[in-house]
Amino acid sequence: AISQFFKIISTMGSYLSLSTPVDFPWEVQRYDGWYNNLAYHSRGAVGSRLVRLLPARYSDGVLQPLQEPQLPNPRRVSDVTARGPSGLPSAHNQTVLSVFFGYHVAFEIQDSRPPGCPPEFMHIPVPEGDPVFDPNRTGRVLLPFQRGPWEKHSSQSPNNPRTQVNLVTAWLDGSSIYGPSSSWSDALRSFSGGLLASGEQWDMPKRRGGSNLMWSAADPSTGQYGPEGLYELGNGWGNENVFTMAEGILWFRYHNYIASQLREKEPSWSDEDLFQSARKTVVATFQNIAFYEWLPGFLGEKTMSPYLGYQKFVDPGISPEFQAAAIRFASTMAPPGVFMRNKTCHFQKVVNIDGSSSPAIRMCNSFWNRQNPNLKSGQDIDHLIMGMASQIAEREDNIIVEDLRDYMYGPMRFSRSDLVALTVQRGRDFGLPSYNQVREGLGLAPVERWGDINPQDLADLYHGDISKLELFPGGLLECVDGPGQVFSSIILDQFNRIRNGDRFWFENTQNGNKSPCVSACLPACLPACLPACLPACLPAYLPIFLSVPGDPCPQPSQVTTSELHPCTNATKLNYFDAGSKAGFGILVICLFLFPVVSFLMALVVAYFRKSKFKKFQKAGANDTTKEPAAGITGVSCEWHGPKKPLRPVNLLVDDRRRLQVFDQSGPAQRSLSLGSQTHLDVLLSSDYYRRALLMKVPKEYDLVNWTRVAVRDMTEKELLREAVTRDQRTQIVETFIRSAFAKVLEIEKAGARDLSGASCRKTREALQTELTGTEFADALGLKPDSLFVDSMFTLADKDGNGYLSFQEFLDVIVIFMKGSPEEKSKLMFSMHDVDGDGFLSKEDFSRLLRSFIEISSSLLSKGQAEEAIQAMLQAAGFNDKEQITWEDFHFLLRDHEKELKFAQLNIKVFTVWGGGGGGIFSLFREEKQQALSGLQSPKVYVKPKKDRSNRNAVQQKIQHFKRFIENYRRHIVCFTIVYGITAGVALERCYFYGLQADSSGVPETSAVGIVVSRGSAAAISFLYPYMLLTVCRNLITLGRETFLNRYIPFDAAIDFHRFMAMSAILLTVTHCLGHVVNIYVFSVSDLSILACLFPRVLANNGSEMPMRWSWWFFQTVPGMTGILLLFIFAFMYVFASHYFRRISFQGFWLTHYLYVVIYILTVIHGSYALLQQPSFYIYLIPPALLFLLDKLISLHRKKVEIPVVNATLLPSGVTFLEFKRPQGFMYRSGQWVRVACLTLGTDEYHPFTLTSAPHEETLSLHIRAVGPWTSHLREAYTPDNLEQLGTYPKLYLDGPFGEGHQEWTDFEVSVLVGGGIGVTPFASILKDLVFKSSVKFKTQCRKVYFIWVTRTQRQFEWVSDIIREVEEQDSLDLVSVHIYITQLAEKFDLRTTMLYVCERHFQKVWNRSLFTGLRSVTHFGRPPFVSFFSSLQEVHPEVGKIGVFSCGPPGLTKNVEKGCQQMNKRDQAHFIHHYENF
Repeated sequence: AISQFFKIISTMGSYLSLSTPVDFPWEVQRYDGWYNNLAYHSRGAVGSRLVRLLPARYSDGVLQPLQEPQLPNPRRVSDVTARGPSGLPSAHNQTVLSVFFGYHVAFEIQDSRPPGCPPEFMHIPVPEGDPVFDPNRTGRVLLPFQRGPWEKHSSQSPNNPRTQVNLVTAWLDGSSIYGPSSSWSDALRSFSGGLLASGEQWDMPKRRGGSNLMWSAADPSTGQYGPEGLYELGNGWGNENVFTMAEGILWFRYHNYIASQLREKEPSWSDEDLFQSARKTVVATFQNIAFYEWLPGFLGEKTMSPYLGYQKFVDPGISPEFQAAAIRFASTMAPPGVFMRNKTCHFQKVVNIDGSSSPAIRMCNSFWNRQNPNLKSGQDIDHLIMGMASQIAEREDNIIVEDLRDYMYGPMRFSRSDLVALTVQRGRDFGLPSYNQVREGLGLAPVERWGDINPQDLADLYHGDISKLELFPGGLLECVDGPGQVFSSIILDQFNRIRNGDRFWFENTQNGNKSPCVSACLPACLPACLPACLPACLPAYLPIFLSVPGDPCPQPSQVTTSELHPCTNATKLNYFDAGSKAGFGILVICLFLFPVVSFLMALVVAYFRKSKFKKFQKAGANDTTKEPAAGITGVSCEWHGPKKPLRPVNLLVDDRRRLQVFDQSGPAQRSLSLGSQTHLDVLLSSDYYRRALLMKVPKEYDLVNWTRVAVRDMTEKELLREAVTRDQRTQIVETFIRSAFAKVLEIEKAGARDLSGASCRKTREALQTELTGTEFADALGLKPDSLFVDSMFTLADKDGNGYLSFQEFLDVIVIFMKGSPEEKSKLMFSMHDVDGDGFLSKEDFSRLLRSFIEISSSLLSKGQAEEAIQAMLQAAGFNDKEQITWEDFHFLLRDHEKELKFAQLNIKVFTVWGGGGGGIFSLFREEKQQALSGLQSPKVYVKPKKDRSNRNAVQQKIQHFKRFIENYRRHIVCFTIVYGITAGVALERCYFYGLQADSSGVPETSAVGIVVSRGSAAAISFLYPYMLLTVCRNLITLGRETFLNRYIPFDAAIDFHRFMAMSAILLTVTHCLGHVVNIYVFSVSDLSILACLFPRVLANNGSEMPMRWSWWFFQTVPGMTGILLLFIFAFMYVFASHYFRRISFQGFWLTHYLYVVIYILTVIHGSYALLQQPSFYIYLIPPALLFLLDKLISLHRKKVEIPVVNATLLPSGVTFLEFKRPQGFMYRSGQWVRVACLTLGTDEYHPFTLTSAPHEETLSLHIRAVGPWTSHLREAYTPDNLEQLGTYPKLYLDGPFGEGHQEWTDFEVSVLVGGGIGVTPFASILKDLVFKSSVKFKTQCRKVYFIWVTRTQRQFEWVSDIIREVEEQDSLDLVSVHIYITQLAEKFDLRTTMLYVCERHFQKVWNRSLFTGLRSVTHFGRPPFVSFFSSLQEVHPEVGKIGVFSCGPPGLTKNVEKGCQQMNKRDQAHFIHHYENF
């Protein structure tokens, strides 16, 4: 029979070929089916809609399928409907070749099996205890099912319900042979001789290469997956099983046979001529065989109507009823196994996957075979074709063999499935009408009783409602010895429409085919017509789709499952195996360790920079290095306690019998008085080379040294246990002092705190302790050799033993804590009345004053101190007195009784203890605050007279909120706009991908990860570009001069830059976390899902296996650029931190220049368009253009060399630079510039505030050497370097740049607060103010208060010179200067009180400060901003807004900000704070 088949197709093809003209007078049919119908171009084309015979049946009428519980479980329906014994032969003797040719025809005209997008799942629950799929009775097994593709404009309403699409042409046009597109066909062609490309064997097609043409599902029997080993055919599903594959190979051979015949007859024809002529012949042959050979046998008694010619109004579209139900009837004829035989009718054994042999190839083990051992050559394919032609198919009934019903291939997650259950579910997916609805639609009588179609089991599943019976199970049950009425009608309708609507049908004489034979050979006379055309080619004709009596090679027996190799069971596969988990986890950890790596590298850079800087500082300080103290000859190491390092020390016994302990730098660290001791215990260790020596000194902590002095034996461990360490001694002294204060102030035990917890032994030990002079000085915070300490200690040490007992210490502090002013002054007088006669000589009195003034040793020179003493003696009238009584001394303090009343002895230990809720500060706080108002200047620092209006707490909160809004309205508006846009773009993307992006498949896959990553990406896309605007210094400076300054807080540009940067990096981390989730989900998701998400990158070819996580990270542009971006961000943000920015400004500057790389990588990162079209460049273009303009302005002036006209090295490491003012350089006081020194490198710019005034002809800077660059700058202008260079090193200048300090002229009252080197902008402002007042320049500013906070006025003497100049020129009293010296203790400490008295006397006499020489008021301690601001509200009640401008350490500006915030809560003047951070 097979030889007859070959002769039929060869004869028909040869005749048609001979009659085909070479110049193509006929139209070449398109591969994709378009323009077959010239009126309706897309009819029957690839992607066309399915044509419903009846309305759709969805639960919502639109797209939601009917499922449980409305309809029964598909697996149960399969069990009841299709289960039964196999091995029954076809009632019409149809062969297996007819069955699989029918499959080939079905593949030719319809394909809606690939999953649709977005992914939608209708998994089939397996009934608990199913013997095949759930033998363990878990009840959790699901048969995977994904809904098919649909037309995107459907699913809109009940009038437009979901309609599926056909992915191949509906025509019988050879698309299963040549492919459904021209590109597919080109991939199959050899482009030589009109042939299709062959593989390793000439009669076999090539195997799958790198193309994505063929569907490549996994082999359920072996687990093999991927495209390798599959044949490239025109039918995408041609490799589904080896039998349909053999059909495809057969037609491949036939095409090449026809093309070879044509080439022999017409050698001059081109490849295209040969290919298209052969193609037309093959298609005509295929149409003829399908309609007039195969279809009549398949339908049995049902016959096709005669062909009446082409009918252009007929739509050939495939109907859902045909595709999802009727054509599936062929499954009942599929056998469990297929024979193989050779030409001599020998039926051969086949090799199974385990190496055993069977009489036939098992159907269930032949799905998607890559390396079938039985089909290695073209001859093996011949044997399979001959076996199918000789084998009788299964009975045409409702029974489907277990190979398809229990062991149909499934996805890799669950490798087996149920074809019947899948078909039922597919019908529900397609919205097929019920069985009775279809019967009525076809004009058939509905079935009213279950007994007419099925026993009771099916009725139970449908709850006895036959109207719910679905089309496929109902149509299947009515099939007896062939398709029943419903399926036959649907199949006949479908093929009639395909034939009648095909303009290229081989029988259509109006399509250019002039073959008289073919047009005359109707199906009924085909056996007689073909011999008449070519009688020599076909002497006899036998049918090949039917097994007839007299077949020379009959089958040995009907195949049954019992004689075949068993089907492999279902297997499960986890896409993310253990190896992937480990690698993925390690990579994620490594990515998030990038900041740690960059932090470590930054530490290394910081270490080398610090080392280099220390070497630089050491080299500059070699000439001032102190020499060790004279007389030190012995070196040993002092032990300070367990787990503490040994400290190298030198020991010396001086002429006063004191054992002094020196460290290696020279000064004595402690002194032990040996002369006053009655006995000394010296212990020496007997082990470890006798290296440890312990000297137990009464009333001191013990001295433990490692030396080599032999006294007596003792183990080192015992020696160390006996020693009292410095820490232990400190605890004893602390307990000593606390006990004294607790007794004096009668503090409760709760306030004493540590005393209540101390043991009796420790308390007794503390009370028996006596303080040394060094410990007493340390408690006061003074040096041991201080005159004050010496006098106080001598007065308190009544027994003269060189130590203070508990009672002696108690007698002193009682006076200071509870004594009257008279008692305190008498005590101070007695400290220097050595003779106790009640008189002090002038020298003793001078010594008394000097003991207080000496604590300002760094503030006053020796001459200034003597001048202050003489001024006080002169003011008190003591110049003529030889002796001074206590009454005279108390008269000197008559104006300062309040200060003296609250004067205390500020003990360090107790200050720490009392700073909480109890203690000395809490006891005196209220009285001190009351005294504060009377100690200040009459104009400022006074307590406000206006009482706050009485409001309840709610009203106060409301008022605070209103003032906050008023104070920060510009900030709030800008913040709201920027972060409103950020939140808007982020939420829009989140909403889109979370709720609206149904076409992307996000809700069914990685909803959380994609929503998070895309939302954060949108926010990042806005923040990173617009962050550039905050550093456009030139544009900001210009903006300050416009109306925009009223609406935009330009002062907060850098703060806003940092805030945006931190927000962006947090969103970046969120984005990364989202992608970590995404990549994990993508790595465990089927390829069908990923192909929906990423159609530009991935194509669904059925291979299911997703790309590994490494592919996403390292083989995609977004992955690689994302990793690079993380790496760069880690370095940029770490080096931008405050700590590393101070240590290595150059590192900060260089890493910040990577912003160019960041923007480039970000553009590339999004341009790959994995999920959506790139949008980052849209956000980037506007701010980038403005930033580029700003950079061009800076570049225009950056590279101009500026000569320095003067350089002076001032004290405290300040370098004064005066340089030429560039032409056209206009600036305002308070503005700043960026400079680079040519000798230090031309690319490292640092910001500094100009200290020159705008009216000056030159520019000046005061730069303090606090870091490497500023220190090297100072070094560059040293006399030695200048002598070598011969001239001053030149500068590069960039600026000026505006900042808040320049707006001091916009306020009637301005407060300038400068701390440390932060005083520089106010030097320019003060000079500018005085100049403008001298030339009668009208300004809005009427009063300026300048607060200079400095550790000592000698630290910045150049500021004193500027203030002095301002005081001399300030004739209108515009400037009020207040200097706060923070080196001293607080105001109510006894020492500071006396210093305050000295300062006031000096100022009264000479009208200038004792310490600064200025008319300005000098204060000790830190400024009380709240009190100061309160007084301003009283002094200037008419002023509504007061400008506060601060520059200095962060702590200072923070305190100023807190003070402004607290004042702004009141319903009075509004304090507007401006500050600048570099």
